[in-house]
Amino acid sequence: MSQNSIFPLSSNLVVIIGAQRSGTNMLRNVLCSLPGFGTWPCDEINPIWRHGNLSYASDEFTPGMARPEVQKYIRRRFDNITRRYRLRTVVEKTCANSLRVGFVARILPEAKFIFIRRNGLDSTASALKRWTAKVDLAYQLRKARFVPLSDLYYYAFRFFRNRLHRLWSKDKRLGFWGPKLNRMQEMLTRYSLEEVCALQWKRCVDRAMEDFSLISPNRVVEVGYEDFVTSPEIELKRILDFLGYRVEHRAVSKAVVDVFATSIGKGMATLGDEKIQRVFPHIIETHQRLGYA
Repeated sequence: MSQNSIFPLSSNLVVIIGAQRSGTNMLRNVLCSLPGFGTWPCDEINPIWRHGNLSYASDEFTPGMARPEVQKYIRRRFDNITRRYRLRTVVEKTCANSLRVGFVARILPEAKFIFIRRNGLDSTASALKRWTAKVDLAYQLRKARFVPLSDLYYYAFRFFRNRLHRLWSKDKRLGFWGPKLNRMQEMLTRYSLEEVCALQWKRCVDRAMEDFSLISPNRVVEVGYEDFVTSPEIELKRILDFLGYRVEHRAVSKAVVDVFATSIGKGMATLGDEKIQRVFPHIIETHQRLGYA
């Protein structure tokens, strides 16, 4: 008997997959504004997903790393949040999961996935700002509530090391930010920061698409960020149809009232020609696959 049959979950599960700065937060917040939907009271739960594989150097987990004890722990955490907030549907969004969709799918075989994609230049420009932003202590403390106790020392050390790196580095960047790729430190030494952001976007998108090709199509719906912010009611209804929910038109309209299309195309203007020339060769193939050429 599998661990999943021993620990059944009482809620429906929706996992949002997307590269960093691709609209994952926006989509999660829209869904969680609907009756019966909810999530953790923090931005991401990467420490929960990494528990049991803490020493692994990157976030690029394989399905084989979803060992029975890992499945048991993560499913219990989902069950806890379901019961605590009396949720009908749990919405999960952790950007690093785009690097390990197969791992997530093995732990949550009943989950449905929403894959949100965004223009790589816009995503890169937005990520570049986060790499050089000040450390948000309040944000980190909210996430710390969901760090497994046995892993707390590890994350506290990482937090202070990251903060000190920003203080001491010449370019005033964090030591790490976003989904951690294989050979990440090598990339930070070899490439400019904007190139690293572009490579993060590309790897997250490529890995997600590779893994989704192995998952039943009836478990996955793809959403374009640009389509969603341009026609939010239409796209939200399409997502809800995929999930099997009927929601009143008034509730749908209210859920997307704060969705705007003002960020479309900002990447081109923010990066400038010189940075675009460095970045674009890294992402052009993936860009074309997504229809952004």
